Amino acid sequence: MAGILTAKIEFGALGAQFRGLRGRHPVQWPALPRVLLLIGIFVGVIAFAWLAYFRFQIEELEAGQAQEVQLRAQYVDKLRQAVNLEALRKQRDDVAQFVNQLEKQLPSKAEMDALLSDINQAGVGRGLQFELFKPGQLLALKYYAELPISIRLSGSYHDLAAFSSDVSNLARIVTLKDIHMQLQEKTGQLSMDVVAKTYRYLDADEIAEQRKEAAKAASGRPRPGATR
Repeated sequence: MAGILTAKIEFGALGAQFRGLRGRHPVQWPALPRVLLLIGIFVGVIAFAWLAYFRFQIEELEAGQAQEVQLRAQYVDKLRQAVNLEALRKQRDDVAQFVNQLEKQLPSKAEMDALLSDINQAGVGRGLQFELFKPGQLLALKYYAELPISIRLSGSYHDLAAFSSDVSNLARIVTLKDIHMQLQEKTGQLSMDVVAKTYRYLDADEIAEQRKEAAKAASGRPRPGATR
């Protein structure tokens, strides 16, 4: 009982230190409230430091870890490419060789007349009658030019089919588009309208001129948002 009474007295004494603090300067507070106030200030400072500094450091660390994962993935990808470097070089050489072969199938500017003659000869050689053979407007693209040729010719079905096969087997690239066939009642033969498209590569001067014209057109075009 004496111990309990002593504890109550001590607890009451401690509680008495917290009475009457309102309106008093902390310097005038009893010892226990001042100690608790200092502890609270210290905890607040630590919490603020964690929010202001340590949290930033943690975020920076997490960003560094994410970057590390990304760099590791890039390293693995580059290592895979390095291992397959010889195969990739061979693939590049094969593609370059294939492109070179395709370029050789495109006639030059000087060879266009000979190619037109070959197309005409393919029809004459099959005994077909040409009613129309009209080259259209040359369309210059980025690295090559496209020339459409409107053709109308008549003959038997087998001769027309053989003509199409002969054109496709020419040394130069020629494609047949928009094929329309109809029976001629008077002669009993078939008439075929077709657009043959052939292509030729642009020489260095033509490419330079085309780029010059494109640059001139771009410089004369008003910029977005510009007012006149």
